[in-house]
Amino acid sequence: MTRDARRPGLVVNGTLAIPPDELEARATRSGGPGGQHVNTSSTRVELIWRVAESRSISESQRALIRDKLAGRLDADGNLRVVASDTRSQLRNRSLAESRLAALVAGALAVPKPRRRTKPTKASVERRLTEKRQRSQRKSDRRTRDAD
Repeated sequence: MTRDARRPGLVVNGTLAIPPDELEARATRSGGPGGQHVNTSSTRVELIWRVAESRSISESQRALIRDKLAGRLDADGNLRVVASDTRSQLRNRSLAESRLAALVAGALAVPKPRRRTKPTKASVERRLTEKRQRSQRKSDRRTRDAD
């Protein structure tokens, strides 16, 4: 697939784009049903990004990606994404690129911290009322001694 010279590469988010020279794409034969077409066409696309050697990310971003995507990285620190959903190599490449971008964007997203909130007076009262009712129900089930 040829890329437009003005295109910055694989856009991950507003601040990060992976340059095309950092991505390695391999096309291989896809498995599964498909008859003669699947035996002759290399439509499965494997996209590899060398996270450890990437110049497009900072060290803190590299550490975040290593931590959050540790299970997806190989021993050399490469992130590998595979797509073999369609019969078109071009569409599979596009799918692989969007999956890679989504993975990296998810790894770089920093969740905002939870702010502690105070329960409302009504919710506290509701909880205590339900507790009393549950207690009463359980005590009513108990067998009482005959006097």
